Amino acid sequence: MLFGIFAVHSPESCPLNNQKSKKIFLDIQKKMKANVRKFNITKVVGFYMSVLEHEWIIILDAKSAHDIEQLCIAVGISSISTVKIVPMNDFRVTIKRLQSQK
Repeated sequence: MLFGIFAVHSPESCPLNNQKSKKIFLDIQKKMKANVRKFNITKVVGFYMSVLEHEWIIILDAKSAHDIEQLCIAVGISSISTVKIVPMNDFRVTIKRLQSQK
């Protein structure tokens, strides 16, 4: 199942402006790689950020939003950002579902 993680932080806690946040941010990729199996993450589909919006968008293929919540805590994302976890659907899958309802 696909999930989107939308993580937003303030300009004051931005890794560009805050040394503690910068250290956490620089360690996130390594910690994510080390913890994906532990939290049943099948695949990191994408990890994007909008620097001026102070928002990260991470797309994961995972079994549970609860596991993603624990991953965000373990790797430090939730220590500097407010996190929203949203179930997502591939556009093509949604189109097929709609077409089959004719």
